[in-house]
Amino acid sequence: MQGKIIKAIAGFYYVHDGKQKIYECRAKGLFRLDGSKPLVGDDVIFFPVEDTEKPDSGSIREILPRKSALIRPAAANVDQALIVFSCHHPEFHPNLLDRFLLRMALLEIPCVIVFGKTDLTTPEEQEELSRIYAGSGCPVIHLSASEGIGVDRLWTVLAGKTSVLAGPSGVGKSTLLNALAPEASAQTGDVSRKIGRGRHTTRHTELFNIGEDTYLLDTPGFSSLDPEQIEPEQLRYYYPEFSRFEGRCRFDGCLHDKEPGCAVKEAVAAGQIHPKRHESYRLLLEELRGRRRY
Repeated sequence: MQGKIIKAIAGFYYVHDGKQKIYECRAKGLFRLDGSKPLVGDDVIFFPVEDTEKPDSGSIREILPRKSALIRPAAANVDQALIVFSCHHPEFHPNLLDRFLLRMALLEIPCVIVFGKTDLTTPEEQEELSRIYAGSGCPVIHLSASEGIGVDRLWTVLAGKTSVLAGPSGVGKSTLLNALAPEASAQTGDVSRKIGRGRHTTRHTELFNIGEDTYLLDTPGFSSLDPEQIEPEQLRYYYPEFSRFEGRCRFDGCLHDKEPGCAVKEAVAAGQIHPKRHESYRLLLEELRGRRRY
């Protein structure tokens, strides 16, 4: 049978069969011999095992080719990230969102920006947020799960893909997960009972099947947001709205900061790039410069 690993704990791999069943599987010894290891998100070939004490058991025999693999968190075949933020409670900080976008760009994961708690915002605030990220290359969705605002568009974006949830605490990621995968608590409880652990242990990376070929990855693994493996001179390439002004600055290698004759700063002044995106860029640039000095 073919399935997808949705959770891995203590040497057990929980494989969703693409329909309604989850099998508790062990990985065959050959994986240890060749150094490979199954990851959450892997598509696998497995065989059900007859076990009267543990029904719905299985054995993983083959890991199918991966489209992608992440190290932190350890996950495979992620198609996109949902970066979830809110305008209020907690207060929105563009620089923090830009850190998430940069982290995902370094991992080569496309992003969808989701602003939750839309019921607490005005249309003017929503429009302003859309303007800030209009040139970012990321779709922006304003969502209120409780009022059904933006839900249809979100389902369209999710359909047929494996998406990872990311964002700071308190912005509504858990509410969004429960709205999209109401069975999440039940699945977590079932797995906890199988391995003899309570629900309140440390969270693990877990996939939830929310539709045909559609999965949502919940993980604590995107908590480190310090820019990694990037030089100050590279940062500008991670701001897509800057790209059409490259080569127009007075100086080659312009960092779009304090240099005179900067085409990007002129575009900011002309309203072609939102000033908050440029301000956030300059904060990150200064941080990277300071890190290099030390």
